[in-house]
Amino acid sequence: MAAGTRPGGGRPGRPAAKASSSKAGGLIVGLVVVAVVGLCVGFGIVTNDSDTTVPAPAADERAATVPILAQAAASQGICYGWRLENRSGSVVNLGSNLGDGVPAAENPSCPRWVEVAATVRYTSESSESQDYAYVEVNGSSDIDLADLYAIENGLGRFGLDSDAFVDEPGWAVCRAAVSLPLLAAEAGLVEPAAARTGAPVATVGPLPDAGSDLWRDRWGFLLATAGLLLVAALLVTVGFVQRGRQRSRPQTGPAGRKK
Repeated sequence: MAAGTRPGGGRPGRPAAKASSSKAGGLIVGLVVVAVVGLCVGFGIVTNDSDTTVPAPAADERAATVPILAQAAASQGICYGWRLENRSGSVVNLGSNLGDGVPAAENPSCPRWVEVAATVRYTSESSESQDYAYVEVNGSSDIDLADLYAIENGLGRFGLDSDAFVDEPGWAVCRAAVSLPLLAAEAGLVEPAAARTGAPVATVGPLPDAGSDLWRDRWGFLLATAGLLLVAALLVTVGFVQRGRQRSRPQTGPAGRKK
């Protein structure tokens, strides 16, 4: 029997080389799969956000708004309120000078009333439709529509446009509510409210920087995805380097001769 052969006619060492190459190829395929899965997860997190919940005003915002409206109502003889609804028309939050959760509209305690009503609609990130807000000022039947329209237009002077209601609906609806007494007086609907006396009442704070919804809501998921992709890329690089070394390493037969 010739040296370097065996009964089956095969050369010793060649099956081991094939096995090593197969393992390297399997490793590369596995790492590529990990990278693709990471990309899919990251893309899904970014583009498939379906949370369309409209946030209600914070507790401190509502608590600061009620006493301001109560003092204005006592001075001007008219009730003021706010109402925030979502895309389906469900009430997210409402309140008035009578308290948080107590409406001014059609309330027996308020024969005359003015209320700011905002409807905010959020869409998912994957939708082509845009978020929007619809804001109007309503009032009791004895108030002219022209006066209500003047009050509604006046909200823009305080930066309370549709974009503000989309970015921070809770803050915006409370800020609009505390603006009603001044705008009603400007429209000639009531006399200016008397100056507040006693301990100062906390005011609704300024609108915070809205920033990007993408980073604000999903920054943790995006960082995790970026870390996963970085690890996958590192493993793929290591796999290619190891495979290159295996290919460049000379193969020897049983007698130590290079092939």
